[in-house]
Amino acid sequence: MAQEKLNILHIDPEKKWRGGQQQVYYLHEALVKKGFNSTLICNPSSELQKKCNSNNLPFKTILMLGEIDIISAIRISQFCRKNKISIIHSHSAHAITIGILVKLFYSKVKLIAVKRVDFPIKKNIFSKIKYNNKRIDKIVCISEFIKSVLINDGISEEKLLTIRSGVDISKFANVFPDSDFKVSLGVKKDSFLIGTVAAFAGHKDYPNLINSFREVKDKINNVTLCCIGDGPIFENIKKQAKDLNLEKDIIFTGFRIDIGIFLKSFDLFVLASKKEGLGTSLIDAMAVGLPIVSTNTGGIPELIKNGENGILVDPQNPTQLANAIIDLINNSDKRNKLSENSLRYANEFSIETTINKNISLYKSLIDA
Repeated sequence: MAQEKLNILHIDPEKKWRGGQQQVYYLHEALVKKGFNSTLICNPSSELQKKCNSNNLPFKTILMLGEIDIISAIRISQFCRKNKISIIHSHSAHAITIGILVKLFYSKVKLIAVKRVDFPIKKNIFSKIKYNNKRIDKIVCISEFIKSVLINDGISEEKLLTIRSGVDISKFANVFPDSDFKVSLGVKKDSFLIGTVAAFAGHKDYPNLINSFREVKDKINNVTLCCIGDGPIFENIKKQAKDLNLEKDIIFTGFRIDIGIFLKSFDLFVLASKKEGLGTSLIDAMAVGLPIVSTNTGGIPELIKNGENGILVDPQNPTQLANAIIDLINNSDKRNKLSENSLRYANEFSIETTINKNISLYKSLIDA
């Protein structure tokens, strides 16, 4: 199948920048570089629009007010017809509904849905109709665990395909923090720095992380926690830290684009999620050779092999999490072993592999 016949339209209505948007951008950018006709539909003033605009990638802004937005679906279908779009790739839950509506008005297009979270399908009739919709040609799951969740929810296995998210594992190769970077954060040079990169959303379980860090501080004094991200519970978590008398020991950076300089300054990476589709921040941490402590949930065990490149603990168990962190702080040999394996394992989750698998999917749908 010639590349010029693959006219691909990505839909992502999300306004903020999180892991899902990074994956959309990686894929769109790579397709354009490889000579495919790839365009992104996004909301005006969204972070995706800003990113595409600053890097001269094709995009079109259409105001998408919600899932059942008939007006936006009509406008997108007109765009599809005019530009002879062959594949719509819907990258979020809301985008899936919009894609289904678009196909009502332009049935020639193939529709790919992406499931990035490991939450079961809601039991209401709308959600069941959405994910079982005959207009969806393929559902891409970013982990085998998500695929198993959808099968348990009654989705035909034939309609499902696992394509794990990936990262540019070399993107931090030329990032070198200044020797006084820790000091610039208000951290002593000899302080042990634990870091996390995660949205301040319920499933990331920051309360668990903060409670576990309280236990760590009760046993080890010279340690600091750095939390990178923002989200709806940001202020609540800052209050929790203050209530636990940790406000001087935790750095809340908010959203950052320069995470490489932080990752290369961390001594240990922690992700405390109670649910997690896969966890691309873990791959970023692996790519710079960080030892990792994370929770044994969702797709995380597909990235972290317990005792090899990280330590897995039960979700929502702050004492277990704290004990694993303390053990690694006190055991440099164990940290070094996990670090070496992290670097080696990261190669298995290169974004190039993710991109090639998506291209193979596009071609198989068109050839079919």
